[in-house]
Amino acid sequence: MNITIVGTQWGDEGKGKIVDLLAEKSDVIVRFQGGHNAGHTLQIDGVTYKLSLLPSGIVREGKISIIGNGVVIDPEHLVTEIAQISEKGIKISPENLYIAENCALILPFHKELDKIIEEAKGGKKIGTTGRGIGPAYEDKVGRRAIRMCDLLNEEILREKLENQIFYHNALRKGLGADEIKIEDVLAHLKALTPQITPYIRPIWYELENFRKQDKRILFEGAQGTMLDVDHGTYPFVTSSNTIAGQALAGSGAGYAKSFKLGITKAYTTRVGSGPFPTELIDDTGEYLGRKGHEFGTVTARKRRCGWFDAVLVRQSCKLNGIDGIALTKLDVLDELETIKICTGYEIDGKKYDYMPSSMQDKITPIYEEIAGWNCSTEGVRVYDELPEKAKAYIKRIEDLLEVKVSLISTSPERLDSIILEKFAA
Repeated sequence: MNITIVGTQWGDEGKGKIVDLLAEKSDVIVRFQGGHNAGHTLQIDGVTYKLSLLPSGIVREGKISIIGNGVVIDPEHLVTEIAQISEKGIKISPENLYIAENCALILPFHKELDKIIEEAKGGKKIGTTGRGIGPAYEDKVGRRAIRMCDLLNEEILREKLENQIFYHNALRKGLGADEIKIEDVLAHLKALTPQITPYIRPIWYELENFRKQDKRILFEGAQGTMLDVDHGTYPFVTSSNTIAGQALAGSGAGYAKSFKLGITKAYTTRVGSGPFPTELIDDTGEYLGRKGHEFGTVTARKRRCGWFDAVLVRQSCKLNGIDGIALTKLDVLDELETIKICTGYEIDGKKYDYMPSSMQDKITPIYEEIAGWNCSTEGVRVYDELPEKAKAYIKRIEDLLEVKVSLISTSPERLDSIILEKFAA
């Protein structure tokens, strides 16, 4: 069975561990959107791996990891991350890492522009990571991007760069930034190209061959549904589609049916600006952040924390066609006497059972209280060993989401998981 893994909140749900866990029974792991602004942390046998561009399956021996065409790639970061992971004993070569020939590139001036524009917004910042993701996607949609395949022909690369830089220099002039010199960009790429081109492949073609061989494919999403450029809390979103429907478009796998697994944290977090109805700006919020180690893998930014928002996650489940939930960080709630779940919203006296596209900053959450269990669930691997009140919390989440919990994670370690459905068999 193929599996598509997506986040159902604002990202940081613990997708990396789940991808790594399920990669054991998969043959191919495909990253299908985003850039190196999304981080996945894996803890395996006491070793921590921090990935932000490479698919999480790269740490699994004998698996093929793919960066699909829906991803934007910073060549410099790609080379650096490959080196960092290789230093920890993971073998990375063109035999186990494929990169789509039609991936758009993030170039140095994309990162500069990202920061210039964000700073110009002053108090209205979106909270971008400043890694050039948005500007690179803008160039892709604007049909002026440099793609992986362009690195294979210097004449074509120069011609396309001239067109791209013409646009950027006009924009930079208006922003008071220095002009880009094409020779600087060419020199930057020339130094990196020999380290990258061996990985380039027509991924749609490779995936078709895998289909004929009955290979099991795991599609790995980045960020979360509420950061989707169409369906998230716009404009405080990322620049790509993060929902499960993007898995096929972002890889070229037009055939693949899959079990859609929604990764869902047992509470809610968000990084950066934007609406957050259940945010806790109090001691409980600080406790969740401290106990859950809520700092971004990529940016180390402190995450905002709050109660579980069933309205938001239910909406995500519908948008993605979720078949099952992987509930993570249940153990973070172990010491709380009472736990709250948001079951509805109120805006200007009107009640909502979904998050509307407008007026998101005016939402007042409607809560119900659940009794805490006041004992440790950390490391539990058998469902029957969970405390009854923890089971009641899980059951209430299932009822509110109208989706079954298929997997429960009880610590960052790979094997500290309870698998409740046979989709991973």
